[in-house]
Amino acid sequence: MASAAKKKLVVCGGNGFLGSRICKSAVARGWDVTSISRSGEPTWSSVTASPNAPDWSRNVFWEKANILQPSTYASLLTGADAVVHSMGILLEADYKGVLQGKESPLSGLSRAFSKTKAGGQNPLEASKDDGIESQEGDSQITYELMNRDSAILLARIANEQKILTYTYISAAGGAPVLPARYILTKRAAESTIASSFPALRSIFIRPGFLYDSSRAFTIPMAAMTAGGYAFNSITGGIFGGLMGAAGAKPLKADLVAEAVVEAIGDENVQGPVEVSKIEELATKAWRRGML
Repeated sequence: MASAAKKKLVVCGGNGFLGSRICKSAVARGWDVTSISRSGEPTWSSVTASPNAPDWSRNVFWEKANILQPSTYASLLTGADAVVHSMGILLEADYKGVLQGKESPLSGLSRAFSKTKAGGQNPLEASKDDGIESQEGDSQITYELMNRDSAILLARIANEQKILTYTYISAAGGAPVLPARYILTKRAAESTIASSFPALRSIFIRPGFLYDSSRAFTIPMAAMTAGGYAFNSITGGIFGGLMGAAGAKPLKADLVAEAVVEAIGDENVQGPVEVSKIEELATKAWRRGML
């Protein structure tokens, strides 16, 4: 059974689309919640249907810090029971540049789909004071830096502070339109965290495409993804490796947030949490709320 005890939760990336909903779900349970991000409190119109701060947000400590620089946030982890890493990038700068017309398709896509790019310094050895930074020549924020190295660095700091539970928002898979490095760096983060910090109860949440009516463009995209999921199910999943997250069932962002908080509260949950388990945990959370 999940523990009903009040917890202190720190959500790195708590001002994002999923992170803000994780904060909301934890507040609803009466937990002490701190969000860490570069900008502090969210721009509410970007994560909800309203530009106004919701009532629950007054119960969150919205702190500013740099996930790549432990000296800016280590003190905020003091006394925490659990830490969530809900940060990462879907499109790299060069990939966005192509879509926005700021870079030629040939050079931008060639770079975006390159097999390797630099991350930061080794997050297992980096100084707490200096942290890590991009090793790309133009200081580009890469999948290696954000999806992998920042997650490993945060796990290391959490482990050093004897925090019991670490949750990493991973993904069900890549997608045909994304560089393979997107999911490879997610899996690399999971593997390194699990092997390097055995004292942590590490939880790797692997959702597919996330949608919500507050982001209108996600609704038709979810419908298309649902079609891919139906095809993948009918064909017995034989094309799942090629389809990646496009073959996984799309999930409402609030549902995933509820599942994350439920997983943190349930000491029996550890390791990869796939889509079916996410739904199971969200159902448990819903039933708990009905009691």
